[in-house]
Amino acid sequence: MFRDMEVPPASTVTLGSIEGDLIVGKDAFIKGEGTPPEVSVSGTVRCRGDCTFECNLHAKNLEARGNVAVRGDLEVEELVRVKSTLFRGGGRLSVEGKMKARKVDVERELVVDGDFEAEKVDVGGSFEVRGKTEAESIDVGGRFRVIGEVKAKSIDVGGSVIAESRVEVEKMDVGGKVAVKGGRVGKVDVGGSFESGDSLEFDSIDVGGRVKLVGKSSGGDIDVGGSCKVDGDLKFGKIDVGGVVEISGSAEGESLDVGGRLLVGESLQLSGKLDVGGIVEVEGDLAAENIDVGGRVKANEIVAEDKVSVGGSIITDAGVRASLVRIGRRGKVIGPIRADEVLISRKARVEDVYGGKITMEGNARARNLYGERIYIESGCRIQGDVQYTDGLETERDVHFEIPPRRVEKLPQYTLE
Repeated sequence: MFRDMEVPPASTVTLGSIEGDLIVGKDAFIKGEGTPPEVSVSGTVRCRGDCTFECNLHAKNLEARGNVAVRGDLEVEELVRVKSTLFRGGGRLSVEGKMKARKVDVERELVVDGDFEAEKVDVGGSFEVRGKTEAESIDVGGRFRVIGEVKAKSIDVGGSVIAESRVEVEKMDVGGKVAVKGGRVGKVDVGGSFESGDSLEFDSIDVGGRVKLVGKSSGGDIDVGGSCKVDGDLKFGKIDVGGVVEISGSAEGESLDVGGRLLVGESLQLSGKLDVGGIVEVEGDLAAENIDVGGRVKANEIVAEDKVSVGGSIITDAGVRASLVRIGRRGKVIGPIRADEVLISRKARVEDVYGGKITMEGNARARNLYGERIYIESGCRIQGDVQYTDGLETERDVHFEIPPRRVEKLPQYTLE
């Protein structure tokens, strides 16, 4: 026979197994029987104000108004609901052991010292777990902090997420800051900043502010409004960053679109386009289908299947190779150029050029030109050889240190 049990307010009682509901008055203190002490309720525990359980607690449901403290493990088969009182006090649940429930709804704050497991979690304020966390969905209005590992299908947090161990999350939507210790994330949408302290796998990262990754990371697209810094290697799909991208190791992906500066500590290889508004510095080789840089680009060697277009200067050791190379007005190139077509804009300066069609606009400078067809506008100066196979056209006031000559075969570039 089921019979509800009621504990008077401000009382201390010792309980064991209860067949029915347990109604707990305000400021009551519940102790359990056995070792370790435990209270088991077949029905619902209803707390009518602040209360404390000095034991492990097992129940079908836990419903409370006020603050509830469980100084042991908490296991609830169905629903945990903790709300504030009529005077807006309370709404806090603290568990000093591990906690398990199907659904959790806490109005203000949830703190679990041990491991946590649930299907659905909804916390209006802050949620902190000092062990591992496993849940289908986690919805937190304020801050979510986890010491142990995290496994979840979705995390939706209005404030910040701090995970001090590895995570495995399919979808993460956070209004403020995210800091994790590596792992795997699916789709990430963060309004503020995203940091991973160890190697990370990801499907997509969309961040309004700043991204920082550590170790070997790989995944899909990255879209950042501010800056992206990687202390390690990175494999990616498309990267679109409004400010600065810094990668200390090697980088491999589809395309890179950077509004400001791009720095790569080793090599950069793209199957698509590199588009940078400012400066590009790559310590190793740079390869892409198309390269478009508004300012300066520096690399050991630059190779493009299609086009290289640079508004400022190009600095290389092994040179530039592409179908088309276009140097902007007043641009400067250190290192050889090898391309089917080369356009050297007005007042630009280059060294050795090996091309099919070479065009020098007014007042440009070159050291040596080796091309099939060469067109040179007025005011240009060539310090060394000019060799061509098909034709040479010049305007007035072109200065040659050595007279141009037509040859049967052009010399091939060799790295000294």
